[in-house]
Amino acid sequence: MFKYYGKYAPYLFLLPAGIVLLVFFFIPFFQTFILSFLNYSNDIYSPDVCGLQNYINLFHNPVFYKVLLNTFLYLVLAVPILAVVPLFLAILINQKIKGITLYKILIYLPVIVSIVVAAIAFKWLYADQGILNYLVTSLGFEKIGWLTDTRWALLSVVLVTIWKGIGYYMIIYLAALMSVPKELYEACDIDGANFLTKHLTVTIPHIMPTIALVTTISAISAMKVFAEIYVMTKGGPLNSSKTIVYYIYEKAFENLDLGLASAMSVVLLVIVMAFSFVNIFCFEKNRYQL
Repeated sequence: MFKYYGKYAPYLFLLPAGIVLLVFFFIPFFQTFILSFLNYSNDIYSPDVCGLQNYINLFHNPVFYKVLLNTFLYLVLAVPILAVVPLFLAILINQKIKGITLYKILIYLPVIVSIVVAAIAFKWLYADQGILNYLVTSLGFEKIGWLTDTRWALLSVVLVTIWKGIGYYMIIYLAALMSVPKELYEACDIDGANFLTKHLTVTIPHIMPTIALVTTISAISAMKVFAEIYVMTKGGPLNSSKTIVYYIYEKAFENLDLGLASAMSVVLLVIVMAFSFVNIFCFEKNRYQL
């Protein structure tokens, strides 16, 4: 009996994950794709079929290009730091130093803090009478509108994402560092290689797939950021911190324009998939050569 079902065993193990993907990804995606061809502006309960009009309106909407730019800036500001700083911390923590467990706990602690709680705490720090402005004025400078100035709002939110994610990606790098053969480090020590050369020639080449994974995950997370913006800025001031996911929420649940919001969701999925494929092939191109 077990021999008979043996050839189907891999599919049986994949079945639970397949059901989860079907229920929570494929069915919602196709529903969203269908909604993107409907017009809800006249009647929310009886939408009209409008074809590609939602996509046409979307690409003629200047706010859409503004939120796309904000999303791209968010990605550019957050991803390099989230890809490099956790790697540096993981290499340092992987050394034999006293109190290593305490350092791991302190760095990982922000990960277990709720993003809403973290956003509220940083909102207090960024307040006009908050700690940061107190320090700024103590140094003789004028107060900074961290969340009310168009020059600082997006950067202020990015810092929350970075603070929240560094510990998470550090743990991923730590797991990858355990797979690097110690004999290679010993060979570098014999050759007289310094700390930087040792990690550039041994560590980074061996964990390149992990670097690709961290870069891809952090980029996707940056492109779908929502909670920080919802709690701290509501996309303001003057749309300066509004990203595409928050704009989708705004159109769908505040303006009840489900058709346009669905069209933006489809565009976002295409952008995320394209970026993910480019990112993976750039880091691991040798694996996918035909």
